Amino acid sequence: QRDVVIDAGLGLRSLPDYLRDAGLLAPDEGAGPRPLLAVATHVHFDHSGGLQHFEEVAVHSAEAAALLQGDNYEAVTWLSDREVARPPRPGWSARQFRVPPVRPSRLLQEGDVISLGDRQLTVMHMPGHSRGSICLHDKDRKILFSGDVVYDGSMIDWLPYSRISDYVASCQRLMELVDRGLVEKVLPGHFNIFGAERLYWLASNYISQAGVCHKISTCAMRSIASIALRITNSRITSQ
Repeated sequence: QRDVVIDAGLGLRSLPDYLRDAGLLAPDEGAGPRPLLAVATHVHFDHSGGLQHFEEVAVHSAEAAALLQGDNYEAVTWLSDREVARPPRPGWSARQFRVPPVRPSRLLQEGDVISLGDRQLTVMHMPGHSRGSICLHDKDRKILFSGDVVYDGSMIDWLPYSRISDYVASCQRLMELVDRGLVEKVLPGHFNIFGAERLYWLASNYISQAGVCHKISTCAMRSIASIALRITNSRITSQ
């Protein structure tokens, strides 16, 4: 058996240390804790910054190079001091924050299964928000861990590696999951948990709005975001 952390946050402090100190990791049947795997639903900075603190890291193969190279442009690193409740050390500024290079120990593909021993999580490659975005589907419990593929808010498709056509296809897959009765609860990367009916509405609403006008405005937003990110982030961050 093993424990899994889905997304690792910014990484300003060690998440594994916190989980152990808080008693949130189940003990192994033998001596010591069970193996701990961090799975990134995608490499954006607010999900991948904390991967540096884990010994075992999994990410979709489409974004493995970005994680390995510390590519803060693809990680869309954009953090302000007002977003940080407690700086990691005196004198620290959000301008110093970068996602460091991390070598993934496992590359994920569509249909891969992550076994926890007592439950299985199936990888669903759902590009659109980013090219390597994934959902993890607990088929037995009908739970979907959706990352940023879908959450109860405006879905972001204007980042450098976003693609509307991919997002539409991913939303069609989400609707199919609901139609087939395979999802009852969604645990997203942001905001509140929601159910199948809301999932269907969010996915179908995105598809209905992804017309010509939306594509034009998205293209403009992507250009602005790309310029801003290139100014603040070099393509490669060495360590």
